[in-house]
Amino acid sequence: MTLPPLLEPDEPDPVAIHRAEGGSEFVFTGDHAGRLLPRTLGDLGLPATERERHIAWDIGIAGVARRLSERFDATLVRQIYSRLAADCNRPPEAPDFAPARSELTDIPGNRDLGAAAIARRRAAIWQPYHDSIARILDARERRKRPTILVALHSFTPSYKGDARRWHAGLLYNRDRRFADILFELLGAERLEGGGMLAVGDNEPYRLTDQTDYTIPFHGERRGIPHIEIEIRQDLILSPAGQSEWAERLGRIFAAAALRWRRRA
Repeated sequence: MTLPPLLEPDEPDPVAIHRAEGGSEFVFTGDHAGRLLPRTLGDLGLPATERERHIAWDIGIAGVARRLSERFDATLVRQIYSRLAADCNRPPEAPDFAPARSELTDIPGNRDLGAAAIARRRAAIWQPYHDSIARILDARERRKRPTILVALHSFTPSYKGDARRWHAGLLYNRDRRFADILFELLGAERLEGGGMLAVGDNEPYRLTDQTDYTIPFHGERRGIPHIEIEIRQDLILSPAGQSEWAERLGRIFAAAALRWRRRA
């Protein structure tokens, strides 16, 4: 069965690229930064209140990502469609690539999707996103430009009723060298009230080949320094919070890059 194209000609491209020729060694990604749904998918059977929740996107991370891109003059590759349509941080064969259930919410429009429907979403959303990242990293490699890949995400303060105490989490898979530098720097950060920043070690999620794609495929396979960072959403809901975290991460990323260069 041949399905019509997922995206109509007047709909936005799935990928937003900021500062494609940025001068920084950092390349940022926003795998879950958008929450648009293609018109052909309607509302997936969900009310607006559900489509605005974390199940649809990483709340607040687009604002942090744009600020970091500007601060460093760094390339940012940002997905603008919801992960409910196609999760761009999952292998396309993953069971939650287009989840029929997310957290405690059923997604009627994703129920009983066949191979053709999955392939259509992959071709329209997932593939252009990862092709864009690959082209940028390939070009940097040809020019022998040093690159640090940072995947930016956010997480909910609680999950299925369990509170999450971390302010941020650092996620890695087989290579934790750049993570170790960031753990030391972030772990020394004090909050405005005087307490210390709580940083999760592969928390609140564990990064694996089965549950993630951007870092294992684009970071590990190339052998470039990389990290996936998660920020708790209640800290970056407002523009002020996004600016605060962009300033904090800007300082820390700059210091981490300097340490990496000295180590290398």
